[in-house]
Amino acid sequence: MGCWDLVAMVTDCTLPELPRPRVRAARLPGCPRVMDSPNSQPLNFPTTSRAHLRPLGVSIDDSLFTETKNTQKRKLSQKRKTLLSGSFSIGGHLSPWPRYISDQTILHNRKPCSDDYRKRAGSLQQPLGTTKPRYLEQLENYLRKELLLLDLSTDSAQELRLQPYREIFEFFIEDFKTYKPLLSSIKNAYEVMLAHQREKIRALEPLKAKLITVNENCNERILAMRAEERDEISMLKKEKMNLLKLIDKKNEEKISLQTEVTKLRKNLAEEYLHYLSERDARKILIADLNELRYQREDMSLAQSPGVWGEDPVKLTVALKMARQDLTRTQMELNTMKANFGDVVPRRDFEMQEKTLKELQEQLESLRDDYEEVRKEHEMLLQLHMSTLKERDQFYSELQEIQRTSTPRPDWSKCEGNAGPRALGTAQVCGLDSSSLSATPADMVAGGRDRWHMLAEGKNSDQLVDVLLEEIGEGLLREKDFFPGLGYGESIPPFLRFDGIVENKKPTKKEVVKLLKDAWKERITEEQKEKFPDFFFSFLERHFGPGDAMAWAYTIFEYIKLFHTNEVMSQFYAVLMGKRKESVYIKQKQTIAQLLKEMTNVDSQNEGLLTMEQLSTVLKSTFPLKKDERIQELMEAGGWHPSSSNADLLDYRLLFMEDEEGQSVPFVQKLWEQYVVEKDEYLNELKQELGLELNEEVTLPKVREALMNIDPNLDKQTLNHYLRQAFQLPMTEMPEEGEEREEGIVTQLQTALEQLQMSDIRRMGPREQEPAS
Repeated sequence: MGCWDLVAMVTDCTLPELPRPRVRAARLPGCPRVMDSPNSQPLNFPTTSRAHLRPLGVSIDDSLFTETKNTQKRKLSQKRKTLLSGSFSIGGHLSPWPRYISDQTILHNRKPCSDDYRKRAGSLQQPLGTTKPRYLEQLENYLRKELLLLDLSTDSAQELRLQPYREIFEFFIEDFKTYKPLLSSIKNAYEVMLAHQREKIRALEPLKAKLITVNENCNERILAMRAEERDEISMLKKEKMNLLKLIDKKNEEKISLQTEVTKLRKNLAEEYLHYLSERDARKILIADLNELRYQREDMSLAQSPGVWGEDPVKLTVALKMARQDLTRTQMELNTMKANFGDVVPRRDFEMQEKTLKELQEQLESLRDDYEEVRKEHEMLLQLHMSTLKERDQFYSELQEIQRTSTPRPDWSKCEGNAGPRALGTAQVCGLDSSSLSATPADMVAGGRDRWHMLAEGKNSDQLVDVLLEEIGEGLLREKDFFPGLGYGESIPPFLRFDGIVENKKPTKKEVVKLLKDAWKERITEEQKEKFPDFFFSFLERHFGPGDAMAWAYTIFEYIKLFHTNEVMSQFYAVLMGKRKESVYIKQKQTIAQLLKEMTNVDSQNEGLLTMEQLSTVLKSTFPLKKDERIQELMEAGGWHPSSSNADLLDYRLLFMEDEEGQSVPFVQKLWEQYVVEKDEYLNELKQELGLELNEEVTLPKVREALMNIDPNLDKQTLNHYLRQAFQLPMTEMPEEGEEREEGIVTQLQTALEQLQMSDIRRMGPREQEPAS
């Protein structure tokens, strides 16, 4: 076998991952066989092992490197001995394979034990005498085993996969002594290049992280710039709309000015014609005056004695000229008569013009009076029709009441024996007939005096409520325990308990005092938690966690029963979500502000005000209230028609409360007027929308209706009303003019109920529509 065959075999058996060394046959000398010269001394080139590659630019201790190198050499020599346990070639020479067979039998870069590999191995039928060398088969088997043992799921899979090929290449270098220097130099060059590339990749890793950081910073800056640009674009759009409105306004002013200029030009032309005619008339009058003066001079000359001595020819010419002037003057006179025969004198014209203006003014005033009278007549007709309807309705209601009603109860029975109505009331409330005795104390605690105090100034409906509350209070005091309501979702959080709860049996005064303390603590806090949660936390702080649930059930039963008590009824409404707590807080602030205004007017600090001062303070504090409601407040404060403006009033008594939290009639009247004014405000809103209660309404329509009925609403208050009506958080409230406003829809009845629960009031008078 020649040298070219050896080079071909060596080059064809190298791995695909390593570049094939190209050796020209012309440069090879005598090409001795590899195994022929056992005494030949091969050149020793340093080799590399699987894990100890020496990259470029990395210094390693010589002793450590030498020891590692020797260890790796021993391992490789052992593997070589294992591989070379059989004969290397036939007769001590290199096998001529694969010179006489096809290249398809050479080991390809295929995964061992794969289907494709098995198909190729089965399809190749090698002829007898041309089988692979045993050494090549051993190398291929060793390579397959090493590749199968590798874990290719790690990040360094390619490095591990390269290691078996390095070992196979080491075996070639060690066995082919003649080409060992060349193959070792080729291998070392590749290893150095790989180490250099690893160092370069390792050096570029921080640059990659820096590029990622710079990219993120740039993205953040771009997003920030886009946000600023969006804000600037919105501002520019608003400015554009304002400028467009300004341009429209200027165009309207321009059109009005052009109209005015046209009118002034027309007036100027009329005045010019007027003055032109006056000038012509003046010239004519001057000519007439000159003519008359000339005639008078001629007459004076004719009467003078010296006329007879003048030349007759001259006189004839003068006479002729005088006749011509006379003819011309007569023609001008006729022309003047024809042109100005119907002209009225200026003095008469001015008098007639003045009279015309006076008559026109009288006509306008009469027209205005007629319109007012006509409107009053229409209003009276409407009032008459509404009065007739009300009369018919009241008459039908009266007949219905007379047909179905029972006689008015005799409430004096509550002072003595228990009558049948009291017995029926007690049975309705859960009492038996044996609990009703013939003494007043059995009906109402406190006897006759307390009943007179409770019944003072109340109608039958209110007396029924008082009687039911008194009977219910007795029942509550008889109970020692309350059954727990469980943990259902419909149960309020402060009542969620399963078991028996103790009845603390407090007095009505104690409950009122406890509720007032809760309101004071709630107002001073920042209101971070919901009101039911705050109420239970308040009870835990005052009575401890053990008794908090018992007090919660006890207070809940009391405030649910005494709905005629102001403090209890308002606390119950807020606790059950039927009213916003801002309503109570705003009402207390209004009362405090009114008391402060009265104190400021009382310069002597005597606690006294005149009726006139009281009226002034009420009108200044409530500028939107009508005079009738101011009058009602004054009457509730103690004013009566026989009082004079100088009568003194102790205004501090108007804000007093009894031990059970009941306010005086003045504060009660303030609350009643607030409720009535809120109902009127919501009725105006409903009429402005023009929808039925079951119809849906959008947010822009409600916004427009609120601005129509209350033009003085500021933007913050308007948005607050809209958030309450549509139950929107502050972050989801759209700005006016946004497209998503139309998508916010709710039922009209729901919106009105939410506004009824909230603190809403009129901010200013409603603008009256201009008269036609």
